[in-house]
Amino acid sequence: MIYQKFIKIKEQEAIDNDKEESSVILLLESILNCEAHDLYLKMSEEIDENTINKFNEIFKKYLHENKPIQYLIGYTTFYGYDFIVNEDVLIPRFETEELVENILYRYDEYFKGKKVKVCDLATGSGCIAISLSKEEPNMEVIATDISYDALKVAKKNNEKLGANVKFLQGDMLEPLKGMKFDIFVSNPPYIPEDEEVMPLVKDNEPNIALFGGNDGMKFYRIILEGLKPLLNDKALIAFEHGYDKKEEMIKLAKKYFPNSEVEVIKDLEGRDRMTFIYVGI
Repeated sequence: MIYQKFIKIKEQEAIDNDKEESSVILLLESILNCEAHDLYLKMSEEIDENTINKFNEIFKKYLHENKPIQYLIGYTTFYGYDFIVNEDVLIPRFETEELVENILYRYDEYFKGKKVKVCDLATGSGCIAISLSKEEPNMEVIATDISYDALKVAKKNNEKLGANVKFLQGDMLEPLKGMKFDIFVSNPPYIPEDEEVMPLVKDNEPNIALFGGNDGMKFYRIILEGLKPLLNDKALIAFEHGYDKKEEMIKLAKKYFPNSEVEVIKDLEGRDRMTFIYVGI
């Protein structure tokens, strides 16, 4: 059987089991230790029995044991970097790559290449902080999380990817007292507690990193209420949030930073996913 036919069969098997068909390519890339373009060059080649056996062993767990494919292979790709992930951290989403991209773009516009201090609150796997550190050497990045186990994963990623992020453990803004930042970014838990979540996510990923109170806005309130003393006179605040929270985010931003410009940015699917607050304009 050639790769192309094998992939089609397995993608349909994933769909039939209410799983993501993209898991097939991700798993094959992991087994073959190759990039996506290398795999596509193999499409007309015969797939060997050893690869099939390895694939089926892991794929069966994905289909029938309700385990995310990223946890089964131990990593996921984010912003071009391979990040270690396990049950102690959320699996980074594509929307969060867009947050990183928009921060880098606005850094160039707002700070004109100057050295800046950056904080990533609720860092999880470290994907935002480490990607920013790797992409922009003028960013001195500090990342925090309440979870000791999540920070263990983030520190491993920092070392593995050769980044230079400093990590602090603590609840919300508590470990940042006395510090000042130019850029503050957070993708905190923002799913409302009564919202239905896919079992694959709810049963595997850390719930402490998923749910944000009754309306999903709990942590934005906590952050914005206490953030001003931690910011330099000119600063940029960046959040990822639920696609239906545009008006709530604008109202909250204006409550605590009334003289600042607020920008809500759509993701590539046209959803209001990111809010930027420009302090000191």
